[in-house]
Formats: sequence, structure tokens, C-alpha cells
Amino acid sequence: MINNTLLHRFQNTLEGEFKLDSLSKRLYATDASVYRRIPIAVAFPKTTLDLKKIIAFAEERRIGIIPRTAGTSLAGQCVGEGIVVDVSKHFTKIVAVDEANKTVTVQPGVVRDDLNRYLKPYGLFFGPNTSTSNRCMIGGMVGNNSSGTTSIQYGVTRDKVLSMQTILSDGSEASFSNVSPEEFHAKRQLSSLEGSIYQTIYDELSSKEVQAQIKANFPKSEIHRRNTGYAIDELIESEIFSDKSQPFNMCKLLSGSEGTLAFTTEITLQLDELPPEESSMIAAHFNSIEDCMNAVSPVMQHKLFTCEMMDKTILDCTLNNIEQLKNRFFIDGDPQAILMLELRSSSKDDLEIQEKQLLAEIQDSGLSYANPILRGKEIDQALELRKAGLGLLGNIVGDKKAVACIEDTAVAIPDLASYISEFTEVMKSYDQQAVYYAHAGAGELHLRPILDLKKSEDVTLFKKITDDVAALVKKYQGSMSGEHGDGIVRASYIPYMIGDDNFEIVKRIKKLFDPNAIFNPGKIVDAYAMDEKLRYEVDRKEPDIDTLLDFSDSLGILRAAEKCNGSGDCRKSVEAGGTMCPSYRATKNEKDTTRGRANALREFLTTGGKENNFGHKELKEVFDLCLSCKGCASECPSNVDVAALKAEFEYQYQKENGISLRTKLFAHNNRLNELGRISTGITNFFFSNSFTSGVLKSALGIAKERQLPKLSKLPLRKWCDQNLKNLQPENPIKSVYLFVDEFTNHLDTSIGIDAIKLLTKLNYAVKIADHKESGRSYISKGMLHHAKKFANQNIDLFASFISDDTPLIGIEPSAILTFRDEYPRLAKDMNKAKELAANSYLIDEFLASEIELGNIKQSQFSTDDKVIKLHGHCHQKALSGVHHTFTVLNLPENFKVTIIPSGCCGMAGSFGYEKEHYEISMKVGEQTLLPAVRKAPKDTLIAAVGTSCRHQIKDGTQREALHPVSILYDALIKN
Repeated sequence: MINNTLLHRFQNTLEGEFKLDSLSKRLYATDASVYRRIPIAVAFPKTTLDLKKIIAFAEERRIGIIPRTAGTSLAGQCVGEGIVVDVSKHFTKIVAVDEANKTVTVQPGVVRDDLNRYLKPYGLFFGPNTSTSNRCMIGGMVGNNSSGTTSIQYGVTRDKVLSMQTILSDGSEASFSNVSPEEFHAKRQLSSLEGSIYQTIYDELSSKEVQAQIKANFPKSEIHRRNTGYAIDELIESEIFSDKSQPFNMCKLLSGSEGTLAFTTEITLQLDELPPEESSMIAAHFNSIEDCMNAVSPVMQHKLFTCEMMDKTILDCTLNNIEQLKNRFFIDGDPQAILMLELRSSSKDDLEIQEKQLLAEIQDSGLSYANPILRGKEIDQALELRKAGLGLLGNIVGDKKAVACIEDTAVAIPDLASYISEFTEVMKSYDQQAVYYAHAGAGELHLRPILDLKKSEDVTLFKKITDDVAALVKKYQGSMSGEHGDGIVRASYIPYMIGDDNFEIVKRIKKLFDPNAIFNPGKIVDAYAMDEKLRYEVDRKEPDIDTLLDFSDSLGILRAAEKCNGSGDCRKSVEAGGTMCPSYRATKNEKDTTRGRANALREFLTTGGKENNFGHKELKEVFDLCLSCKGCASECPSNVDVAALKAEFEYQYQKENGISLRTKLFAHNNRLNELGRISTGITNFFFSNSFTSGVLKSALGIAKERQLPKLSKLPLRKWCDQNLKNLQPENPIKSVYLFVDEFTNHLDTSIGIDAIKLLTKLNYAVKIADHKESGRSYISKGMLHHAKKFANQNIDLFASFISDDTPLIGIEPSAILTFRDEYPRLAKDMNKAKELAANSYLIDEFLASEIELGNIKQSQFSTDDKVIKLHGHCHQKALSGVHHTFTVLNLPENFKVTIIPSGCCGMAGSFGYEKEHYEISMKVGEQTLLPAVRKAPKDTLIAAVGTSCRHQIKDGTQREALHPVSILYDALIKN
């Protein structure tokens, strides 16, 4: 074990960071695989010099280096007990684009989809496309030789890598690219490690007997997704070793080598012209897996751009995912499998011909029972449904999960149906129902057994099933690793898959490049055992964890955290859209992702060693920057709800560590506002006067840049007492109860008045009950005992009269949506809470539904021209949808509404007021929202549903944002 003093001393030599703390090491102990290995350090190099220093340090002390980008590897490539070197923070430059030669040079930390957005104006793109493309990085794609849905047209990553700048194990830099025979032989003469590499490769592969041995034992060459061991089968196809004209390029070997041979600093990629614009997709539905597989070979005779399969297990998972429900529009009945077949052309007429020919092929086969045709955005929705598949498997409640071990096998397409048939028999012999999730057109199937790797008997099955499937793949001369790499889970099978003699060549190549085995040890050569050091302790006694919130839907808070399988959707960039995770987007720190928070909570709850394992300061650090936006509740494929985890954590942490004065004041804000009503004028003076407000901010730790919200002159409840009775229509369409939330009541009374006047003028009777506050501020501050009291009082009150005919509607999303989200977790009577939740609506939702019913008509509004830019509240996006507000604002004939593609505004209730969070708050706002508001012409109306959002817009741009109901009320014809 290396001396900690040496590590601390080395820490100070880097320009980048070198983390030795327990939290960082635990965060990087896992990836998207089933493995867990605690590293000795985590490095974030800033420069090539940093990388050289790390390599020299590791070489001198025989320490492993584990390269990492997004950490979404399914086979365990990114975990190890050495130094994890994360290049995702600083090695993120797009270095150069050569438009004429259609190439781009990038650093390894560039995100694949970000690269393609950058390249789109050039009419170019990088073809390989993984299901993780909105967060996976080019370095990881090269390491794994990734391919994805587009490989049948555009090939795999290895096909696109033209050159690589690398650092070798001796610290020297080497550039690998196409070399002529003359250049190759000249390089053999170099007195350097690079020269030795060329010489040894020549010595190893020149023999015709060796070449025949490689061809006889490696996966069939027609399987273009093959990534078992090192690609020496590719090298022998070059002009150096054959009579073919293909130039020799060492990048063929480095691609798919999983960082075990060299450390890459720059990659030059061959690009393709953007795909033809006209496209359609036939989504063939099948009653059996067998029928689906038998359809693959004939349809692949057509020029398909996508040939993807997903099975019933994947489809059923999407039923419980808010984000994916809208993408199920094309599902007909209850198919056992769907084959997604995409065609493209530059001509509509040609596309129509292709479409008819393909449809005829499918229909003539009689294998499918439905063949809906998708176009335009519908194709993107269908592909998004499929992309979410791997993560959605984490939704299986309990400890049994679809386990990645045999999920990357590839066979030649003619062998596919037979292989699947035999595979199914293997799985039946273990009483297993596999998950079938396939790049069918490439012969690659992501087949996963359902296992509980917390139990020793299932760990035994884990290996036995993999053993048997390896034998089956070998029988068909397939590839055990198609695109996800060998990693830990499959590396030990490489000798069997390619033959012992070939594996000896692989070992000698590793020894040549990396004599002291510092580069990603335990992968490909000298493999770690595939059934050891798993993410969960085997046969452990589950900790007994009492929580105030009800996590029974996940079988407890620990399993709620364990739903995270590491797929890393929470690492997607701002440009990828969505909300999750706003703090990660600002910091680029793993601890600020949904994955990081779930992993940290799991780690400390199971290995924390305290009586109260919530009491760890590391957990406080992890949850500190969580804005509780709830983006993860809908955007995370596994629905890991970090907002709920944070609320419970804060509650449990405060038991041991107490509650600060500021936290109490923010939590009790409704009570304080009521006290401020004793003299509204004096309260507002203290809040707005620069001296007195400055003293208050300083004393309470509130950012000096913030404007404290002033109380409305009259609370909404009092206004209602004086006016509501006189506003009621004589023959209302229906009655609704308005929830007078604590924010609208005291701070945004005018919006509440507009809402009531709008509803009554539209012929709805508005009623108000003597209810309690929502409890939102208590939930956000972890004071759950107060929130529970208010929740149950409101549930008991409303349960007797709120129904489908008489709904409860609210103005502030963070308040009314609490009824749907947290109340069922706080309720004494779950059935009552769920029934109330089902009949509680954001006012935008209610109005949109009434428009759809024809009860609210365009003719009731003015024809004035207005341009509106709309920002949606985070909770609204996660639990409802901005489209309701969009529908409502588009009702007036000449309103032109666009939705700002913003994530979180950054304010998040009290978060943005707290001085230590102000900078992050503004950084989040500056990602999309605030620049969009500033760019909007002055006569453009800015609409924002949330009170926090409106305050952030005001503080960040000095522009007033209006609530949509105020805009709509202003447009109402009031005669």
C-alpha cells in the first residue's frame, strides 16, 4: 500500500486537482457496471504535463492508472484500485475542424452529442452513436470502440479514428496515424519505446501461420462489432501484413484497448456528411422474440440506417417513467418485441419507394402483427424510448436487476435466429427470463439475466450463465464483446474466445506498451475475477433504516438510492436539454450529479460505521448543491428522486447536528410573513432599505446581491374575504377550490387576484377552504415533522370534498405539486393522499384541460398581438409539463409563444438567497434562461410560472416576468 504522505506530497505538484478524501474515492469506486473498487486517489489533470507527472508517479511506484471520462462503462473499465484519472473536466476542447478533409481533432473529454452540435453548421457529423451519446465522451468511445444504432451505415469508432496523440508508459509522447510501408519500417528503427512497439508488432504478426491462427480463432470478420481483446485481427488486414491496400494504423489497436496501452490526449476523427434529411421508420411489432429475430436477415437486405430491437420488458419499464410515457404513442397492443427500421433518402419520392418495398417485405413474411410508420419527430421519440432502455431497467423494484454480463454478444446476422434460440434454452435451464435489447441489424444483442447480486447463489449464477453463454458465442465464432468492451466482466474469457496462442500475443503486446502494467490493470490482460468486488456486499445484513418519508415504493430509502445503475444521464450538458442536474452543469463535479448523490448515500448508509449514518459530513457536502429541482424524478431513467432523498437526509442530519437559525427562518417563512403583517409598511421598509436590509442579509447569511421579497399590501385570503362572494358566476360550468399557497398569499397577491378573476369571468365558481400552508418550505429545509403535520391536516380537510368534479387547483407549482409528490410520502392515510393527488392541478393544467373540452374558447380573448417567451418551473417540468402553459398562452388568436429551452432558473426557493450558493445560483441561471431573457426585445413578454423563477429573472436581468394567468387575464374580453 502506498504511503499517504507520498500521495499528499504529489498532490501539490499538479496544476489540476488530486483528491484523496473519502468522498471522492467512494464516488469513483463504481461506474455503470456491477463492480466497486475503491481507488487510492482521483486526479483531474489540467494539462498534458499533469498527465505526464501522474504517469511518472504511477510508473515509479507501480500504481495503476484508471482513465475515465463520463464513467458510463457497463463492463467495469472505469473502476480500479489505483489512481482514477478523470479527463472530463479539463480535456474538453474541440481542437480543429478540417472541413475539406472532413476531419475533426478533439480532446478525449468532448461529449459526442456536443461535438455533433458543433459540427452541424459544417454539414458534418461523427457517426458512431451510443445510447449514452448526450454524456459519453470521445475518449471513452475510443477506449470501448463504441458503435451504437448507426453502425450499420457509419461503422464503429475504430473505423473513424485517424490519429491519436498519446503518452506512453515511459512518459514519451507518440503520435499514431496512417503510415506508409516506408514510414512503418523507418519507425521500426527508432531507438525509443515507439520504435520498439512497431518492431515488436512486426515480429509478432508477420508470420502467415500466426495470421491464419488469428483468423481461425478471432470472431468472424463480417461481425463489424467485435471487440474481444486487442484488434490484432484488424492489423493483419493492413498492407504491411497482407496484399490489401489498407494503410497500417496503430489506432486500430488502440481503439478498443480500454486505456490499457497508452494515455490519449488528442484524437482525430473521420467525419461523414449529415445523413439524408428525409426519413421514416417502420416499427414492426411481433408476438414473439423468435419471429422478431427471423425478420432481421431479410429486412437487412434493404438500405437501413437503423435496425434496433426492444422487448416487452423494456417496454413495460417505460410505463412507469413520466418522461417516456409520451414516447409510447406508436405502441400497438402488447408486443413481445419491436423492430425499429429506419430508412433515409435525400428524395421524398425515393424514400416512399424504399418504404413500400420494406413494408412489403415485412408484410409478406407474416411475422409481424402491426407495422406503424413514424416520421419526423416521431422517429426521435421512438429512438429516445429505446435509448432510455438500459437505465429504465433500474426501475425494477427490489434487489433483482437486469445484470450486465452477457449483454454485449454479437454474432453474424445469418446466425442470429439460431443463436437466440439456443440462448433462450440456456436461460431456461437457469429458470431465467432474459431481457432482449438489441442492435439487431448488427447481430448484437444486449441480453441480460435478472439476478440479485446481493445473494451468493445468484453471484454463482452470474458466473455460470456467463460461462455457458461464452461457450455458445464461441460455437458461432461470435464476439463476447460487441461494443461495451471486455472490462472486468468479460476480460477473463478472452483466452477462451480468441485461443491461448493468440492471447499470448495479446499479453506480449501489453507487456511491450506497458511493462509495469500501470495502464488500467485488471482489464484485458491479467484480468480481475469477474465475480468478485461487486457493488453490493454479498449476503450482507441489510441495515435497518427508519425514515420519516415513506419510501415503500422502492422498499426503503436504501433501495431508492440503489436504483441508480450509473448510466450517467445526469451528466448530460446544458445543450442536451432538460433540467437534471443544474449544479453539475455549473460545477462539472461528479458529487453534484444524481448518480453521485445516490452513490454517496448508498455508500455511507451501508459502510458508514455510525449509529446515524446520515450524520456524515460527506453527505452534507454531496447534498449541499442539490437544488431539489426534481429533474431527476422524471429525466433519470431509473427515477432516482434525489429531492426526496435530500429532504430525508436533511431531516436525519439535523437530528444529530441541529438546525441553524437561517434554516429555521426560511422554513418558517409563512409564519414570519404573518407576523410581518402586523405592520406591512415597516416590514417592507426594513426589507427594501439598503442599510436595514443589508444588516438583515449579513446577519442571516443572505447574499448581498439579492433583493428581499416585499409583502403585498393585502394578503390574498383577506382580499378573498372582501371580494370573492361578489365575483361568483350565476350558472358556473363547474366549481373549483383554489389552494391559496403561502407564497401567493403574502408575496404575489396580485397574481392570485388575477387567477380568481380569470376563473370567475370564464364562468367557474371559485371556492377557498380554510386550509393550512403547503409545507413546501419545511420539506426543502428538511423539517419534515412540520411538513407531515401540515400535509395530513390538508389531506384530512380536502379529502371530504375534492373530487374529479370539484378539483383543487393551485398557482405556485412548488406548493400545489407537493400534493402530488411529497404528500403521499408524508400521509397517514396513503389512499386518501393518492386520491387527493389525482385531483390536484396546477392552474395551467386545469385551464388547458378546459380548453380541450371546449369550455374555454379563443373568442373570449382579445386579438391583440403579443410575443411571449415562456420559462417553465422545474417542478412543473418534472411532475406536470410546460406544454399545458404553452397551450393556455397560445389560446388568444395573435399570441406568439415560444418556450425558452431552459433548465432550472437557479433560484430554487431559498437556495439562491443563501450567500454561499449565490454564485452557483447565478451560474445556473446564466446557462440558458438569463441570456435568453436579455436577448428578448423589450416589448416581448416574459412569462414564468414560479415565484422563485420570477425573482431570479428580476435579479439577473432587471426585467419583470409575469405569471401566465396575469397575461391571460389581461387578454380576456371583460364585457
